[in-house]
Amino acid sequence: MSEDFLDSMARSSRARVEAARAIESDAAIWQRALALPAPPRLSRSPQRFDLIAEVKLRSPAAGALKGGDENVTARVTQYAQAGAAAVSVLTEPARFDGSLDHLALAARALADCGSVPAMRKDFLVDPYQVAEARLAGAGGILIILRMLSRADTDALLDAAARLKLFVLAETFDEADIAMAHDIVASPIARELDLLVGVNSRDLVTLKVVPGRLEMLVDGLPATVPRVAESGVADGADAARLAAAGYDMALVGSALMTSADPSALLQDMLRAGRAAR
Repeated sequence: MSEDFLDSMARSSRARVEAARAIESDAAIWQRALALPAPPRLSRSPQRFDLIAEVKLRSPAAGALKGGDENVTARVTQYAQAGAAAVSVLTEPARFDGSLDHLALAARALADCGSVPAMRKDFLVDPYQVAEARLAGAGGILIILRMLSRADTDALLDAAARLKLFVLAETFDEADIAMAHDIVASPIARELDLLVGVNSRDLVTLKVVPGRLEMLVDGLPATVPRVAESGVADGADAARLAAAGYDMALVGSALMTSADPSALLQDMLRAGRAAR
């Protein structure tokens, strides 16, 4: 994801917001979202390592991971039954083949499995999209700090707090982590279930940078869960990152391409928890 890619995704995201806003106003969508009961809370294991399992049909780095006929309901049910703490669902349509319908399917399936929340993963730029996420059943959202001004970040955080959603704040480097520290120290953080993650992909080549997760972990805020994102392929990776200090890992491509995602997820959990 080059900076140009992030800019392009932000522009596309804003265009999606304006198209949706032309159909339903901010006041109307927020009235509906605020009328919903609180979503499932993110629950972490006392064994000190958890996984956010992802539904991702396409990756700009790897191409198609699954076809359009992928059974989202069956996949997220597998993830929940295997022990995922949350399920991340891509909703970006142009480059990831995602949709809010996938999020709604996932949230309904997870409701039948207990209390595992779904997380909207997208290039969010407007509080309107946070209300959209809640109406689709989400219990959490991803915010990419690199893409946003501090004012826009605060607006998304405030929207998440109003709807009682957890937030995964994604960083790429020390500058992003400095913003994350400011957020964690701010009053809004006291109203949120906040996670801070490191995405290990290079913003130009899209390739995972070996050692980046370990290099940056000690700089992350110590008072919130630390999430390793990208490049987690197996139990050995989970153990290595748990030992380095990560409390959670977000795993997408490895699970989407695995012949047995349940077994892989369980192996990652066992290995990560043993390392802690």
